[in-house]
Amino acid sequence: MPIEQRGVDTIPDGERTSGPRDLVSILIGSNLCLGVIVFGWLPVSFGLGWWESVSAVVAGTVIGTALTAPLALVSLRTGTNLSTSSGAQFGVRGRLVGSVVGLLLSLGYTALTIWIGGDVMVGALHRLLGLPTGGLSYALVYALLAAATVTGAVHGYRVLLRLSRVLALGMTALLVLGVVAYAPDFTTSALPGAGGYALGSFWPTWLLALVAAGLSGPIAFITLLGDYTRYVSPARHGSRSVLGAAWLGLLAGLLIPQLFGTFTAYAARAALDYAGGLVDASPAWYLVPLLLAASAGSVGNAGLMLYSMGLDLDAILPRASRARATCTVAVVATACVFAGHYAWQAQDAMTSFVLLLTAIGTPWAVITLIGFARCRGEYDAEALQVFNRRSKGGTYWYRAGWHVRATASWALGAGVGVLAVSLPSYEGPLLSLTGGVDCSFLLSGAVGGAAYLALTARERGVVAGTLETTPQAVGVDHVA
Repeated sequence: MPIEQRGVDTIPDGERTSGPRDLVSILIGSNLCLGVIVFGWLPVSFGLGWWESVSAVVAGTVIGTALTAPLALVSLRTGTNLSTSSGAQFGVRGRLVGSVVGLLLSLGYTALTIWIGGDVMVGALHRLLGLPTGGLSYALVYALLAAATVTGAVHGYRVLLRLSRVLALGMTALLVLGVVAYAPDFTTSALPGAGGYALGSFWPTWLLALVAAGLSGPIAFITLLGDYTRYVSPARHGSRSVLGAAWLGLLAGLLIPQLFGTFTAYAARAALDYAGGLVDASPAWYLVPLLLAASAGSVGNAGLMLYSMGLDLDAILPRASRARATCTVAVVATACVFAGHYAWQAQDAMTSFVLLLTAIGTPWAVITLIGFARCRGEYDAEALQVFNRRSKGGTYWYRAGWHVRATASWALGAGVGVLAVSLPSYEGPLLSLTGGVDCSFLLSGAVGGAAYLALTARERGVVAGTLETTPQAVGVDHVA
């Protein structure tokens, strides 16, 4: 299959041949992997019981999906990715905020997927073939996974969609076998190895798990959903069907693997080391299926993340082709994998990463959704591409390509989120106002959204190329 030539340019309607079923397939197939499964282990590692862990994962995923799924409609209307689409709110240069947030999210999740998948592969190969578990083995496996991942990502959306369709069926079968394999050792008894509640008491720890394990899953897609819905034609598929597909794909694609992770963490007594515990507790007959799940699932998930990274870097550096940008970010992601293996503790690294990126990304998503509602889903697709064409002007030029008020609102929300976050190595000063409970994502989204509404109260929205304002809105920074 030829390499996809499209970057973040607008997809012509004739090429938008995907539908809601494809969106469901790609969201389910790409997420049935160890990189998502491991998030179901986090509540267990925080010291939560079985039902406490399950409730945190489910509640967080549902809340996160409610916020994230509507973003699928933005690219359905614009025909380009979400970072570029956010230029309607942030300006054609200000949309670089979304590109950077998306790049960081995808970078972290790509590295995490290859990291955990590679660790399980080495462990399984050690039990099957006696492969040494030294640094060279990990380096070779990581390199092989990265090479396979970049191959799919460079070829682009069509190849990744086909792969996701296969994985949706194949990985489901492997996970069902996994339930059978680990069921004899499953218990709902507390795992003493976790050492009690991570934050000292139930509610703070449960809320930490809700964000780190549940909410973080959908939030990872705040810039990714548009990569897929830009290939869906609004002339042939209604908003309701696309929104329903996003809901179904996110809920099923995230809850199935995460709950499998919680289940196997208890079955394997893996309170502190998920990858090692998973391999050690596996019956011999499941080692080959486990090896397949670790390799194929990781390539599918990391491939889509790497594809998104390539688009975001292409948006930041318009002169770079999508394929070249994808290869560049693949090198960076692989370097992060090695750093994660040799330098970081898994639980601390995952927790810090997801909490920080959730706090920073949530206000961007809230502002983008407010803008979508204000303009009633009508965008000037040509004006969104001004920066990519290295030109100036247009509906979304605002002030030198930046909507200062929107960007300031995001920065304020993100800043509050960082000041309210609770990480293993850092506690924000605003935690004292929330009783030590990490409410960073709530505060960041609420502050960012409220600031945007207040600062742009006199703007009704940019609709079909015309900035609508109230009669008093004489101070809006805009160049038509």
